[in-house]
Amino acid sequence: MENKMLAAIIAKGLSLPSGAVANTLALIDEGCTIPFIARYRKERTGGLDEVKIAAISEQYDKLKEMVKRKETITKTIAEQQKLTPELEHRINECWDANELEDIYLPFKPKRRTRAQVARELGLEPLATLLLMQRERDPEQAAEKYVKGDVKDAAQALKGAQDIIAENVSEDERSRQQIRSAFRREAIITSKVVKAKAETDEAAKYSDYFDWQEPLRRCSSHRLLAMRRGEAEGILRISISANDDDCIERLKRHYVYGNTPCGKLVGEAVEDGFKRLLKPSIETEFAAMSKEKADEDAIRVFAENLRQLLLGAPLGPKRVMGIDPGFRTGCKVVCLDAQGNLLHHEAIFPHPPVNRRMQASVHVQQMLADYHIEAIAIGNGTASRETKTFIEDVLHSLPTTQGAQQEVRLFVVSEDGASVYSASKVARDEFPDEDVTVRGAVSIGRRLMDPLAELVKIDPKSIGVGQYQHDVDQTKLKRQLDMTVESCVNAVGVNLNTASSHLLQYVSGLGPTLARNIVDFRRENGPFTSRAQLKKVPRLGPAAFEQCAGFLRIPEARNPLDNSAVHPESYQVVERMARDLGCAVADLIKQKELRSQIKLEKYVTDSIGLPTLTDIMKELEKPGRDPRQQIEEFEFAKGIETIDDLTEGMELPGIVTNITNFGAFVDIGVHQDGLVHISQLADKFVKDPNEVVKLHQHVMVRVLEIDRRRNRISLSMRGL
Repeated sequence: MENKMLAAIIAKGLSLPSGAVANTLALIDEGCTIPFIARYRKERTGGLDEVKIAAISEQYDKLKEMVKRKETITKTIAEQQKLTPELEHRINECWDANELEDIYLPFKPKRRTRAQVARELGLEPLATLLLMQRERDPEQAAEKYVKGDVKDAAQALKGAQDIIAENVSEDERSRQQIRSAFRREAIITSKVVKAKAETDEAAKYSDYFDWQEPLRRCSSHRLLAMRRGEAEGILRISISANDDDCIERLKRHYVYGNTPCGKLVGEAVEDGFKRLLKPSIETEFAAMSKEKADEDAIRVFAENLRQLLLGAPLGPKRVMGIDPGFRTGCKVVCLDAQGNLLHHEAIFPHPPVNRRMQASVHVQQMLADYHIEAIAIGNGTASRETKTFIEDVLHSLPTTQGAQQEVRLFVVSEDGASVYSASKVARDEFPDEDVTVRGAVSIGRRLMDPLAELVKIDPKSIGVGQYQHDVDQTKLKRQLDMTVESCVNAVGVNLNTASSHLLQYVSGLGPTLARNIVDFRRENGPFTSRAQLKKVPRLGPAAFEQCAGFLRIPEARNPLDNSAVHPESYQVVERMARDLGCAVADLIKQKELRSQIKLEKYVTDSIGLPTLTDIMKELEKPGRDPRQQIEEFEFAKGIETIDDLTEGMELPGIVTNITNFGAFVDIGVHQDGLVHISQLADKFVKDPNEVVKLHQHVMVRVLEIDRRRNRISLSMRGL
């Protein structure tokens, strides 16, 4: 019954069919992963995609937490013997977190407040008397309460006001009234801490030294920047509505006239607002605005990560990876088509060592010895100079080595390579090599298959985030893990070559089963069928169901084992082949055979047209890689530092990061330029992702160069 109710709430909130949501929740409860549900259970979900299923899952988790919170609240109030049937009904029917806490607030165990002290002194009846506002002489009425620790009428009245102030701050209607005012008109204000204003670390926050704007219009990146400045002790941030208006609204509810009692109640209302209610609502809105900013930043980061992970792969080629450098030289590695390290050495073609001729001879020798087909150069220090050097080497190859002139040259992002090279993952892979070799291997492998290599690195270190260290780290990790899992399963994984780090993101696996698969492969040789997965220790029927469709075996006896067709659907494909008097392999090879299939004939209780349609697409291109083809790129010649730039120049660039406020573009001068969202296109742009994608090749115009702050403003308008 509870799940049915939760499904209805989620369906209404997300504007989705309640039946599809209920079925999705049932699949989640059965342990199915989001990629599996989206790909193989379309009949049950009505074809919901991963984004909608993830949203359902997220809401489900929140509602389950709220159910637990309600149980705690109900139990606490019951222990106080204050739980009435009406109150219990209100709690059960409430699904708004703020409203639920408002209901609970008067019963919530709290520290010994001023109001609590006054109650212990027996002043609550006096507070009630004042609120009724019928006494002509409140001081005389207060005399009755002068006893024990209450020394005089003034103290009694002050204690009664404290009780009223707390009651006002805990009253649901009062809280909703002030919350509504904050929602409409809250202003966020940022001021610099005067003692820090002239410091170097404060300079980057100079835009926010004296800043204010409506909270509802404050973008996520500005709010996170201000909050970071606050955390570093440089800024002071406050959120407030119009105090006088808020107090006036409350007084209209509590104060009945210009009487002595009314005056005392008015003072208590004002105190309750300033001392208790306003700080509480400000804290609430600070948390809400931070949560919304976090969600925006996490969404931007996740989208950037998705684009990065799904970057175009070169594929299994023999690659030379180069981690460029000046003083320490360039670390060069040679890899086979599977990414195994064959050779490494350091060359010194640049100042201060300047062994350019020797380096050229060594590179030529490596190209020949290891039959290199492509070269990957990291995009960090000395990247442009190293690329020019390698181009010269390739152009100077003797005609007898003409085949070598077909070597393709790429510059790849080396963000996170140093993190990988010092990680346990890298030490396990290359225990006998130093960090420079490991970093160069990572650069080379990124060219071959970005996804397989980047999954080894903490996503926060990949360099495509927006305030990733300032957002809720639990939510960030959850979203990034989901993004990695989504990308890995969208592409599919070669069961016989994938590392355990890649396998652990396959639907239904995880670190332990991924290691078990690699160990089984090492002991028994390559897998020849998906069915062999059932022999892997601890990989039971449930895990097999979840993972099998996302694992590929290129040389399998059954061609379906190298496709996204799930083993549970093999029978229907085999039946199609039997009906046409051919083999499954013939169905894959011959379009004319597939065109004869009438899908309606194969619909069953468990397999509907959505699954059958997916099967036909897969038979057309089994195991197809959804990623685009890789493209080579060339920076503008002669433009190598910020001093080479002039306003108005039009240059080629690569998009390196996308934020809510625009896109950063590498134009080859060791400092990315910003294309503000207003300069991305000749039309209004709401989301930069509508116009640009990560690592997209673009043309930009230089608008402004701030050499003091090392900032470059760019435009894509009119290009």
